[in-house]
Amino acid sequence: MAPIIPSTVIIAWSNFLLINIFTILAWYFYIKSAMPAHREEKVGEKAWEDCKRFRGFSAVFLSILVIQMILWVWFPIPGLTTIVHPNPLIPILFGVIIAIPLTAILMQGIKDAGKETMSPSQDTELFGGIYKYIRHPQMVGELPWFIIITLFLNSLFLVSYSIFVVIISFPIIIHYEEKDLVKRFGAEYIEYRKRTGCIFPKT
Repeated sequence: MAPIIPSTVIIAWSNFLLINIFTILAWYFYIKSAMPAHREEKVGEKAWEDCKRFRGFSAVFLSILVIQMILWVWFPIPGLTTIVHPNPLIPILFGVIIAIPLTAILMQGIKDAGKETMSPSQDTELFGGIYKYIRHPQMVGELPWFIIITLFLNSLFLVSYSIFVVIISFPIIIHYEEKDLVKRFGAEYIEYRKRTGCIFPKT
């Protein structure tokens, strides 16, 4: 007789599968939303509305992903239950210390990008403000938040998973986003890229 798998184990593995699915969907739709100029070649001007919708899909999937990560606290995969620290206040404090400067960078990036943050537009010009110093302040401020959230959850596995996802996602998203920005702004963006750091200011 085959052993009966506890329902909690089934839920844990199902949740982990969903974490991976929503991670992929969130970044997939974000990348699609960041390439309106390339999409315009295929579908015309409606590409800009499509990319606005894709950006919304990405935000929804990211929200669901956070919920799935929280569920991990109650339904972890057996053997992957190691915590970051016996005192949960320690990783929370560490997360807050990281979150403060990153949130400031994110908010400034959103302010300087304006409506382009959620709604790519043909009329948008190259941004000023913080974008004079780094090309991707919103990514710098936003992506590491998944690591911060997992620190709050005090899960060593989720922290490791989030670090891996962030390290992989950064160059992929930047590659496709800048590929489209070069198509949109041409030589102006190429010159801007030469003088401006990607995620750290150039000295």
